[in-house]
Amino acid sequence: MDFGIAGKKAIVLGASRGLGAAIGRALAEEGVNVLAVSRSGAMPAVSENGAGRGAITARAIDLSDPDAVDAFAAEQKERADVDILINNSGGPKPGPARDQPRSEWMYAFGGMACPFFTVTDAVLDGMTKRNWGRIVTVGSSGIVQPIPNLALSNAIRSAIAGWSKTLAAEVAPFGVTVNMLLPGRIDTDRLRELDQAAAQRTGTSVEEVARASRARIPAGRYGNPEEFGAAAVFLSSQQAAYITGSKIPVDGGLIAGQ
Repeated sequence: MDFGIAGKKAIVLGASRGLGAAIGRALAEEGVNVLAVSRSGAMPAVSENGAGRGAITARAIDLSDPDAVDAFAAEQKERADVDILINNSGGPKPGPARDQPRSEWMYAFGGMACPFFTVTDAVLDGMTKRNWGRIVTVGSSGIVQPIPNLALSNAIRSAIAGWSKTLAAEVAPFGVTVNMLLPGRIDTDRLRELDQAAAQRTGTSVEEVARASRARIPAGRYGNPEEFGAAAVFLSSQQAAYITGSKIPVDGGLIAGQ
């Protein structure tokens, strides 16, 4: 299927590894020119892909640095040429809701939510003027069903979901869609880190944690990053023009109520 996005320009935040890297590669496979933003500036893909594919350019920006984010946003607002924005970031450290210090809440919100809000605002002017744009934000299944011991992530990603839904209604008349993808247990470094933390917390092995997790997933396995990237490509496509304000799980059926 031709998704109608070859030659378009995308920014992918948090693109050095995991879900962000998978999305960047998937968009490039469809001919999109991708600016892959991450703290390290690393991107696990070549700069120029084969014939008919888009380029991937890496850039180092620390999303937890407000000055760096503001400078990047000002640059993008001036350029006004971004067609697709993928909002993605690493998650905060595990922990309970109780007894979290205010500093942790502020740091997590500033590093996860505020960069999304700022960069999205910067690219929207160009999108609305061209009457075409795609905003895709990576959330978590914890928005629908809170994940134990991930209080910071559950709460802040839920706030981002409220922002995404509100924004979707505001920009829909201008041909811009705003959606969220909710990953379940996708086989990334982040998931392996969480399984390791759960194993240490419960005094079991990582293999036992993973086995128990897979048993709760109707598909019976962890997802792979390429499957998640494909979902992001579809939401970025011409064909997805009538899908907006949605939260779409990519979780193998894990969340029964979504």
